[in-house]
Parts: sequence; structure tokens; C-alpha cells
Amino acid sequence: MDSMRREKRVKKMNTINRMKKPKTQQTETIYEEVIRRNSDMVYRLAYSLVKTRADADDIFQEVFLRYMQNAPAFQGAEHEKAWFLRVTMNCCKNFWKSPWTRRRVALECEEMEQGGLFCELDGDSAALVDAVKQLSKKYRIVIHLFYYEELSIEEIAKLTNAKASTVRTRLTRARRQLRSLLKEKLRTFAE
Repeated sequence: MDSMRREKRVKKMNTINRMKKPKTQQTETIYEEVIRRNSDMVYRLAYSLVKTRADADDIFQEVFLRYMQNAPAFQGAEHEKAWFLRVTMNCCKNFWKSPWTRRRVALECEEMEQGGLFCELDGDSAALVDAVKQLSKKYRIVIHLFYYEELSIEEIAKLTNAKASTVRTRLTRARRQLRSLLKEKLRTFAE
């Protein structure tokens, strides 16, 4: 299912690429490879920050559109990963600042019931995902980058423009909040 979504997103990006200006076959191959390498990471981060599939799709497209428009030269794999994470976070910030988002009412529950991103998870994993989604944005970001993207605290500090001690504090507080949310769900489930 995820590979189908990824291929669909890659095809959309290829369509956008063709609309711009004709590229050489080698350039298109490079774009496709970079998109394949980073698509899951970008989509997961976008989804964890905006909480809906439709909005995550929009941000995903915006990030890769910016990549193709700017065509940055990366110094290595870590630089490439950091660039995509930073641009994804900036696009999410722009999304939350937009007037459309401020006035809109999200229908998250209905979307999740219609086969959201995490529909194939077992009960424990689904409870964890729900608990992470309940955290505030600053805690969701550090949890996602630390556990899902496996970045170090220093790398997260650079990406979020925060001190390493701030990242550690946010990570500790997020873990504490997750623990209490999960205990509460467990108590509710046991009753």
C-alpha cells in the first residue's frame, strides 16, 4: 500500500517536471532517484505535523516542487536529508500560518475511519500513533525526528534552530506526556 502511494506521488512529480521545461533523460533519472530516496521521510514528517493525508500530500508536492525548482547541489547524503527535513518543516509552518488553515475545521476522525495512513497497524501501534498525534507540535517534531528519522539530538537542534538542551528537554517532556496518555488509554481499555 505504501509503495503504491509512493509510486503515485513519484508519477505526480514527474508530470510536474515535464510541465516545466524539457530536461535531459539523465536529469529526470536523478530527480526520480532523489524523490524515491526521500519520499517516505518527507511524507511521514508532513503527516505527523499536519495530521491529515490530504494536507500531507499537498506539503509533499510543495517540497519536491521546491527541490526541482531550486535544484540544490548536495554535499552528501546527510546534507540531502537535512535539506528535505528543513524544507518540509518550513512548508508545514507556512501551512499552519495560512488563512485557509486557520478558518478550516478538520475532519480527522472521518479521514482515519476511511482508511487513513495507519489503518494497517495493530492496536498497540495505533494507540501510540494516536498518543503522538495528541502531543503539541514542538513535542511531535522532536519525537518524530528522534525515533522515526533516527537523528541525534545535535542534528535535531540544528534542524529546529534550538539548543541541544532544549531538544533534550522537549524529548523528555514528550516521553512523559506519551507515558501518561498511554497509561490513561490502558486504564480506559481495562475498564
